[in-house]
Amino acid sequence: MSTYLDFEKPLAELETKIGELRDYSTDNVDFSSDIQKLEKKSEKLKKDIFSNLSRWQRTQLARHADRPYTLDFIDQIFTDWFEVHGDRNFRDDPALVCGFARLDGQPCCVIGHQKGRNTKEKVYRNFGMPNPEGYRKALRVMQMAEQFGLPIFTFVDTPGAFPGIGAEERGQAEAIARNLREMAMLKVPVIVTVTGEGGSGGALAVAVGNRVLMMEYSVYAVISPEGCAAILWSDGTKGPQAAEALKLTARDVEALGCVIDDVVPEPLGGAHRDYPVAAASLKTYLKKHLDELAKLSAEELVEQRYQRFRAMTRVEEFN
Repeated sequence: MSTYLDFEKPLAELETKIGELRDYSTDNVDFSSDIQKLEKKSEKLKKDIFSNLSRWQRTQLARHADRPYTLDFIDQIFTDWFEVHGDRNFRDDPALVCGFARLDGQPCCVIGHQKGRNTKEKVYRNFGMPNPEGYRKALRVMQMAEQFGLPIFTFVDTPGAFPGIGAEERGQAEAIARNLREMAMLKVPVIVTVTGEGGSGGALAVAVGNRVLMMEYSVYAVISPEGCAAILWSDGTKGPQAAEALKLTARDVEALGCVIDDVVPEPLGGAHRDYPVAAASLKTYLKKHLDELAKLSAEELVEQRYQRFRAMTRVEEFN
């Protein structure tokens, strides 16, 4: 762990002590009993902390600097990864990685948002906020996958589409709208996973799928809590209050009954604490849903996708 959130500080102190005792342990000095006691205490504290998280704290976890990104999941879950660049119109967009790989030997298409770890990478990846060329690249790759009958896996982790002047000049809204329309008509299985932040149309532009999954500590909403707070109260610092109102966590979205199909369990404390375990858990769910969708014809896949999004409506009447 290189980064701890505010609510994890008590845990950070314990884990630091455990690390120091391990460093000081030698053949002549044995701290194993002390380490075991601290590890038990740390595990109990971890369970206490993560069983009572607020929606804002879960949002912070979804944005954790050490959280696995698309390329991390590709490295853990898929083989023979081959990335495709450019939209054949303007340029390549590093904020959205697209390409082809194999899932247990089966060829497939993989698309996902990519954030950066350090300042240089964050700027290069534009903080995971795609420009129009990113969405056009994704659509180009998805249409290639459809041509060859390959299933499509998309990984969503973005605060939203990039709102810059250049993006608007190059047709940001049109690029997103076109993806929504074209994805709805793809004749191959499309499985979407929200791995971190699922923000607004920037997320939905690659999230029109037959199955939509959410990682346990991910969030999915029409706007970020800070953006919502800025609009409602003209105060972006009221993000925690907005997060409660938005009900954006995986369990909140699952409770709606029609937006997502599964919540993928994460290691205690979040996916960033154990990449292999988090990836293995996600791979199990991806394979399960792919096996189910493989039984449907092309026409049935399109109809199922159409009906699931048509069903995302709830009407409540008040006197």
